[in-house]
Amino acid sequence: MGLSGSVERRPAVESDVIIGVIDSGIWPESESFDDEGFGPVPTRWKGACEGGKDFICNRKIIGARSYSMEISARDNVGLGTHVASIVAGSHVRDASYYDIAYGTARGGVPSARLSVYKAYDPDCYDLHILSAFDDAIADGVDIISISINMNHPAELINDTIAIGAFHGK
Repeated sequence: MGLSGSVERRPAVESDVIIGVIDSGIWPESESFDDEGFGPVPTRWKGACEGGKDFICNRKIIGARSYSMEISARDNVGLGTHVASIVAGSHVRDASYYDIAYGTARGGVPSARLSVYKAYDPDCYDLHILSAFDDAIADGVDIISISINMNHPAELINDTIAIGAFHGK
């Protein structure tokens, strides 16, 4: 896209930001979530790494929870991984889309921490989404990113995502 990679960054400040991603999970082995160069997890973090079997958090992905029947925070469709990398993916050199368009990929805040809340799967229920909002707030995230298509318009009073977004600390 030709965007400058020389934007002034403040990694010490950015690495204290915790972003909660409510989506279809995450693939923690992706290069976008490498924790090389990250310091300790912020002490104010109250969350947990409950990603399921063979799911390991690090200093980049500091939390994971699943509300689906699979009991794993692993992303089986790729959407949650993609969204998390857009929001806070670390620098990945020589990234491409099936060997096309090589370049450097990075998220909006590459030094930020992530906590993942897998609330979307084929059996996505309002209860899962609202539980994810509640847990993200209780865990101490600073920003919530949610990318879930409910497939139907809803009045504000019945819109699960709107209701969850109105929760606060």
